[in-house]
Amino acid sequence: MKVVINGEGIQLPDTITSVSLLLEHFGLEQKVAIVELNQQILERSMHAETILSDGDRIEIVHFVGGG
Repeated sequence: MKVVINGEGIQLPDTITSVSLLLEHFGLEQKVAIVELNQQILERSMHAETILSDGDRIEIVHFVGGG
């Protein structure tokens, strides 16, 4: 499936079907992340049940600690 993540076209493996699996794929499942799917911000509780489709536009913002 081809999607756009943070402005970049990406081909995802067929096994990534939901937002939660997408976050796992990028190692972000344990981090505080805001996900916007097709210009709609998703509640964290919706990540597992939100199915991705070919052509989706996704924005992911996660916080990085530092000094």
